[in-house]
Amino acid sequence: MIAGGLAGLFQIIVTTPMELLKIQLQDQGRTAVKGDKKLTAVGVAIDLVRKHGIPGLYKGLSSTLARDVSFSMIYFPMFAWLDSLGPRKRDGSGDAVFWTSFLAGLTSGAFAALAVTPFDVIKTRMQTIKKGKNEVVYRNIPDAFIQILRTEGPTALLKGAGCRMMVIAPLFAIAQTIYYIGVAERLLGVRKGTRV
Repeated sequence: MIAGGLAGLFQIIVTTPMELLKIQLQDQGRTAVKGDKKLTAVGVAIDLVRKHGIPGLYKGLSSTLARDVSFSMIYFPMFAWLDSLGPRKRDGSGDAVFWTSFLAGLTSGAFAALAVTPFDVIKTRMQTIKKGKNEVVYRNIPDAFIQILRTEGPTALLKGAGCRMMVIAPLFAIAQTIYYIGVAERLLGVRKGTRV
């Protein structure tokens, strides 16, 4: 669980700016004024750095951290547990058979994606820079959570859960399958099970 949490912590250093830029590009049509110039990822990044410095690229860091660290802390232990329940290969390695790892990755990915969807909803809303008329600006995660519950109800915190699950579950099932068949080891010329 700790290793999963640390993995999530380190990956947000790279992914937070990318997520922020993606959200600005996806949101630009909603708040655009007629005649506004179309934004590009590079243009948004340059504008953010000019106005707010490098920290501007990390708007919504706390909510990204909450989502990604929570996801990793749920996913990795659940995957290990589910993978341990399935049948083993007959080669004496103790490894699970292919389909066990695939299904463990699929199930763990779906469950973890669903579990952290409220953090994803909050993260997305906190990362939108251009706000529409009368649109709420959240101070922090608890403020966003409370305001969303009050104004939209609990189901608003699960918006997009099905789509997240449909993206994340197969992604992690495929990742576990690639690991299972030893693609990385073959590419790097390392025998499976070798300690580095």
